[in-house]
Amino acid sequence: MSDLTAILRYQETDKKLFALERELASCDERKEYVKVKKFLEGAAEKLDSLEAKARALKEKAAAVEEGCTAVEKDLADFAGIDELIAGGGDVSYYKKAALKQLDTLRKTKSELAALVKSVKDTDAEYKELKKQVLAMQKKYAEASEKYKAVKASRDDEKKALEKELAGIAKDIPEGAMAKYLTKRKEKVFPVVFPLKDGRCPFCGMEVPLAAMSKLKEGVIECESCRRILYLDK
Repeated sequence: MSDLTAILRYQETDKKLFALERELASCDERKEYVKVKKFLEGAAEKLDSLEAKARALKEKAAAVEEGCTAVEKDLADFAGIDELIAGGGDVSYYKKAALKQLDTLRKTKSELAALVKSVKDTDAEYKELKKQVLAMQKKYAEASEKYKAVKASRDDEKKALEKELAGIAKDIPEGAMAKYLTKRKEKVFPVVFPLKDGRCPFCGMEVPLAAMSKLKEGVIECESCRRILYLDK
């Protein structure tokens, strides 16, 4: 029971540290810092993606442009069509072939124009994002300094609580302390609760009869919220 008393005393002091951590985590300075940081992390990936997209579009545009040149060259062969016809060539065949090449050229040029537009749009998006990144990098430095200042203003208070907790922890068995700290790290807080009317006071789950007998000897873990329960005698 002395171990439980020490743990409860530890938790009572830990509540102050937990509240301080929550306060720092929810302050406007940290929110701004996290927002800018997330933007920069996402922007770096987006910039890489835009660069890759632009490269792919340029390569495709170059290939389509080669296709245009090839079709134009084929059409140039029809410049001597009069001679071919005079030599007994089939007029309808040459006409059909020329029209087919012209249709291919129109489609290819249309595809090329669309690709060129996509390249320009991607380039404009990249430049705009790059401009935002430069502005945000400056903002990040400012936000980081402001958040550091807020944390520094509470540093003495935090260290005092941590020192007090370290003193209390000396009276708690290593295994029990490790279990408490693991749950604390998992954001399970408060960690230890007294059983109330046969239920966990935090999540309301009813404790099985088999577990009730264990409670008489010490503590149990709630099967639902994983908090540590004890009998408040």
